[in-house]
Amino acid sequence: MTATIDAHVRLDTHPTHPSAVQAVLTGTQARIALTALEAADWSVAATNVLVLARIDHEEPYWADDAAKHLIAEGITVEITPRLQEAINEEWTWANYPMPWCTRSEIREVSNQAQKIHDDIRNGQLLIHAHAHDGHTTVAVGTYLHRGGKSVYLHGEDHLRQVADTFDSPAEALTAFESVHAAAMRPGPAPLTDTERAAIEARSVFDVTTAKSEPSRPVPETVPVYLADAGDHDALLDTFLDAHDEFEKWRTWSDDTTHAIHESQTLRIERVHEAPAHETAWTVAAYETPVSDRMWVLTATGTTPAPVLQDLFTHLADGNGWDTAIGAPVNEKMVTAATQPLSDTGWKHTVDGRWIRWTSPDGAAGVHFDAFAAQHPNQNLATWTIWAGPGPDRPTWAITASPHTPSSLLAGLSEALAQETGTRQVQLGREHRARLAASAPAVPAVTAGRPASRAR
Repeated sequence: MTATIDAHVRLDTHPTHPSAVQAVLTGTQARIALTALEAADWSVAATNVLVLARIDHEEPYWADDAAKHLIAEGITVEITPRLQEAINEEWTWANYPMPWCTRSEIREVSNQAQKIHDDIRNGQLLIHAHAHDGHTTVAVGTYLHRGGKSVYLHGEDHLRQVADTFDSPAEALTAFESVHAAAMRPGPAPLTDTERAAIEARSVFDVTTAKSEPSRPVPETVPVYLADAGDHDALLDTFLDAHDEFEKWRTWSDDTTHAIHESQTLRIERVHEAPAHETAWTVAAYETPVSDRMWVLTATGTTPAPVLQDLFTHLADGNGWDTAIGAPVNEKMVTAATQPLSDTGWKHTVDGRWIRWTSPDGAAGVHFDAFAAQHPNQNLATWTIWAGPGPDRPTWAITASPHTPSSLLAGLSEALAQETGTRQVQLGREHRARLAASAPAVPAVTAGRPASRAR
């Protein structure tokens, strides 16, 4: 068919992501091609540049599918030789857990997992809670469309699927808690490496062939929640040097350092090689050296150094370790913990079980989970402090259990609301991502043939 639309689409492999595809649009009617690609779940990365980055690594196949539809509409499409090679490549998932599936069936069910991922990412599927069942991640959530159907999800990435449905969020949460109470955590699970790689592919992009000299990092002053993570190990060493009431212990493998207070009732654990977006710090307080935890707080490896420094300062002050664990978390405690946020104009909203405070620029927030607070003996993550694109994909996060001292939380709130830090800005930052080499555990499928993969 002869092209009748003045739009040209050049499809090529992504410069950094191993399976993503980029589309560069030209022509006076490029907007028509852009609209068509957006409808097919491509993401705009720059002016007239789109990226297709999926969690099932099927981008070449779907790029070829998009090309056929564009050509049928009268749009000129160019596919580079290296992308064509990827389209033609015949490959299978290593150790695929459902060997009875054909290649097309694997792609079909992987695409269903992609749709679940997209619904979560786009805010159409609200995840209430998640857990790890010993093999993989499970979660419960509710669609904000489709009549508000609630679902039980099993698996991660391309293996995630709907394992059960419910008529209401209350019914879904009750059923989920009855099975996963001990491991249950509020909100969505931390992003997988595959999900983070897809986000990076959409946000880090260079479509020009012009080469420029690398620019020097330039420090800028930003709100403390946007500051760089800095050197966490150096931060811990400085803290220990200044506070001899804490004794340093290393595990036999040197992967973890423990800082234990002389009373043996406050312990700080630092996991040195934890992935950036996973828990790298755990602070726990005990009534006696041999009792169960009174409260626990965790922080990811990307938490800004000034925020951690404020945390250490409050721990060194020693206030609030003996929190009364018999009393329920009440409105007075919540108000005390968040007063600095309210005083500085953070937006306060209530949404069912969630009470939220969001920074004026929308880049950070504090969430209180009333559901988790009703189960104080389980040390669930009742408080979540985050910064980044959104609470479901934070740049960094801190979680705290119900009886974390209000004074400690208020100190963190004050830092978020009033303090600043520095961030290094460097243009042309390059990110690399690698495909996972193996598939997650087999999901429990109750109906139909499942399909998924691991390259």
